[in-house]
Amino acid sequence: MFVSLAVLLINSVVLYVVPEGRVAYWSNWTFLGLSKVQWAEQHTTVGVLFLAAGLLHMYYNWNPIVAYMKNKAREIKVFTGPFNAGLALTIVFIVGTYFQIPPMSTIIHFSESFKHAASLKYGEPPYGHAETSSLKMFSQRENLDLEKALDLLARAGIPIDDPKETIKTIAARSGKTPQQIYDLIKPASRAAEAASSEAAVTVFPDMPKPGWGKKKLIDICVEYNLQLDKIITELADLGIQAAGDSTVHEIAANNDIETMQLFEALHTIVNSSKS
Repeated sequence: MFVSLAVLLINSVVLYVVPEGRVAYWSNWTFLGLSKVQWAEQHTTVGVLFLAAGLLHMYYNWNPIVAYMKNKAREIKVFTGPFNAGLALTIVFIVGTYFQIPPMSTIIHFSESFKHAASLKYGEPPYGHAETSSLKMFSQRENLDLEKALDLLARAGIPIDDPKETIKTIAARSGKTPQQIYDLIKPASRAAEAASSEAAVTVFPDMPKPGWGKKKLIDICVEYNLQLDKIITELADLGIQAAGDSTVHEIAANNDIETMQLFEALHTIVNSSKS
């Protein structure tokens, strides 16, 4: 039980700081040779081992356990002082986590800061599970010229016989990550060609991109060429108080709304300013 607990502690720390699934899969993230999925599987199986060992421990030490539950009159009493203290502390953590009360919320936000840093370091996929898309489908979704993408990969020493190969397969065969494959074929973007002939216009999306909730409002404004002061003012007109250095999640939480409601408000503001 002690050994399995030690392994669970290591697993828990790794899973606490591991990148979000979409980022981990997109970057082929590993630690000590294990992927995010493998660390999670280890955590599950070792957790079952710990549970089984705990049950055996209770079985072989039942008499001492019962002795701890007896008062001075040698009567069995479940709700002893230590039990009540443990129960109360557990309830505090459960309720505190649900209502996002410090220090429970601090623990969660600290983990999110690690995951956000990983998103910046490794990059976000253009859409969920993009690595499982075939090169052909990926090119269609990302508005890439498939022939040019194939040519770019061939020049990089990664010839493709079948465009139906997934990005993940191509990356694994070439010893690269899906993000690196994407970086190689980005120049095949048809949007890039259009931008070369006329000024590029950044269009606010109709749906939020992965990881959008962790972006700061000021970063969103920079990405989509929006005026921060104007956005903050118009959000205030809609009853949403916001600050430039706050993330989408933080703004939504502070205004007691969902992140999707905030996205729709921004979408409405941007589109109304164009009309």
